[in-house]
Formats: sequence, C-alpha cells, structure tokens
Amino acid sequence: MARSTKEEALETRNRILDAAEEVFFTRGLAQSSLADVAVAADVTRGAIYWHFKNKSDLFEAMCERVRLPMETMMTTPGEKFVRDPLGHLRHTWIWLLRDVVDNPRSRRVLDIIFLKCELVDHNDPIWVRQRECHREGLENMKSILEEAVAMGQLPADLDTQLAVLSLHSSLVGLLTDWLFSPDSFDLKEVVEPLVDACLDGLRNAPSLRRKKA
Repeated sequence: MARSTKEEALETRNRILDAAEEVFFTRGLAQSSLADVAVAADVTRGAIYWHFKNKSDLFEAMCERVRLPMETMMTTPGEKFVRDPLGHLRHTWIWLLRDVVDNPRSRRVLDIIFLKCELVDHNDPIWVRQRECHREGLENMKSILEEAVAMGQLPADLDTQLAVLSLHSSLVGLLTDWLFSPDSFDLKEVVEPLVDACLDGLRNAPSLRRKKA
C-alpha cells in the first residue's frame, strides 16, 4: 500500500531538518544557505519553501526538536518531584547535560546555538527568538527556585533573581566549555558534583541573600 502524501511530506520535512542540522554544524549558520541545505537533503529549494518560510523558520524548527523535550522536562516535574522543586531542578540539569554527551542531535544543535550562530543584527528573527528562549528559560528556573523557597528548601531571604543568574551562568558556562573543548574534561563524570556545588551555593552563599533595608 502506498504511503499517504502526509507521511511522505513529514519524511521530507524531517530529511530537510536533518540536513540543516548537518550543514549548520559543519559550516556555521551565517555561511550556510538554503541551497546548501537543499543539496544535502537531496530536495529542491522549492521543497524547502513548501515546509519552511525562510532560513530563520528552518533554524527554529531544527532547534525545537531539541528544545521542546528540554523545556517540557524543566516545566513538568514527574510524580517523584511534585513536592521537591529543588530535586526536580537538580535532576533536570543533570539529565540535560548528560544528554548532550549521549545524544548526537542534542550535541550538534546546542553546538550550533552556542558556538556557530554568527549573528550581528539584533533584529534578525533568529536572534530575537534566541533571546526569547533565553528569557523564558530564566523565568522557568526562577519559578522553580521560588517554589523551593516557599517549601523551605532554600533560604527565605534568597534573592531569586541573583540566584537564577548565578545558577544559569554556571551551568550554561559548563556546557559551553565542554562543547568548545570536549576532550578537556569528562562532562558526564563532573556534572553531578558541579550541579550540587551550584545548589550548595544557593543554600549557603550570603552574597545571594536579599539585602536588608
């Protein structure tokens, strides 16, 4: 039985996304064109424009294949962590960082996002969307920290804005360092103690407490 047109279209779309991932990873975003992606996917440029409005739209769809599972995990704690927001945050970050090592797609896409997006125009749709995702990520983490404060897992006077900046910059810095030089350390080996060190800082660092009036 012949496959439906819908199934064939989905297969073509996924083949284009796979090709975009490989082309952007190999050449960098700025140096890649839709024509390059078409050649790699063995489709016409018209086929690309059937599925994606432009390069920005293609880039966003490629990122979503990795971003959506991560966002879902961050915002939807499993039953084990319903009453343990700090445990949920710890588990999520450890899983995310280990997944980058084990999952070639996650590694390639995050490598593109952090190391191969040569963006200079702040009005570029790709730049705008990346900033939106960055802001949403910080807001999600801040909400989790506020829950942890409310449940007594973190100090009542914790400055959650400072805390989320400290935690996010430390863990994203760890990720970026490893993507830049993966042979310099074993990310899977160090991720658990380093995530714990970050959380210990939130519990104990006086510099992260709100200043008294």
